[in-house]
Amino acid sequence: MGPVTADLPLATLQAGVLDPQGPVAAAQRLILFNASVIMAAVIVPVILLTVGVAWWFRAGNRRARRRPDWAYSGPLEVVVWSVPLLVILFLGGIAWIGSHALDPRRPLVSAQAPLEVEVVSLDWKWLFILPGAGVASVNHLVVPVGRPLRLHLTSTTVMNSFLVPQLGGQIYTMAGMTTELNLQADRAGVYPGLSAQFSGDGFSDMRFEVEAVPARAFDDWVAATTAEGAALDAEALRALERPGTTGRARYRVTAPGLFETLVRRPGHGAMPGMAEAAICRSPAGAPNAPASPILFTQTPSR
Repeated sequence: MGPVTADLPLATLQAGVLDPQGPVAAAQRLILFNASVIMAAVIVPVILLTVGVAWWFRAGNRRARRRPDWAYSGPLEVVVWSVPLLVILFLGGIAWIGSHALDPRRPLVSAQAPLEVEVVSLDWKWLFILPGAGVASVNHLVVPVGRPLRLHLTSTTVMNSFLVPQLGGQIYTMAGMTTELNLQADRAGVYPGLSAQFSGDGFSDMRFEVEAVPARAFDDWVAATTAEGAALDAEALRALERPGTTGRARYRVTAPGLFETLVRRPGHGAMPGMAEAAICRSPAGAPNAPASPILFTQTPSR
């Protein structure tokens, strides 16, 4: 039991936020480290001072001066108030800069055009559609190494949460709405992903893998899926939408605009009379658009 227990922390670090495999996750780890150092600069001295004061003013220390009438010290007041203010200033600055630099909708800088990926959360599985390639897969997303990914996400059921810890941040999926996330895998490998939002009985098994491969291997996978995958027609989609867990599957996308159809499906969260309302953020270019890192677009029921 001992060796297995000892290996658990290492396995967690090797597959989590402290082992980034892309630029977004690396920037998030840097923010975590910077914030931890700033907080440690306060926490560690406070712990040491608490232990030191308790030891110095112990009952048996005759050298300690006891001043029961002492009530005020100007220098001490400066230290007591300036340190928390500095912590707030630095932590606030890191949070402000980082949240804008890591806006999920911000395109990643690259010489390559991003790969468009449409992500649909179902009960309790993930459907990945590559509209440019005309293929789709369940619980397994294959992407080329070093190429930016532009993910458009929605849900056909309850609210869910998409997370690949080694590649980037978490983002929500909701029926009748789309969210956007930009990621990139810098190294070949298989990166586990999961649902970070409780969504029912199969939530704990709602996991998937992102496999980053060289560009030629990606083209081969697309060609093999096109030749061997089943057609993602209405019947196949109905089967996927039935509540339950499943393994991997590959499909040929026979109907263009499948993702938009799922988003605009009647009764999926749209409020009557709302043609296209931005929640939390107005569309780009709109006057007085408030800043927020996530765009939710709601489409009307018909």
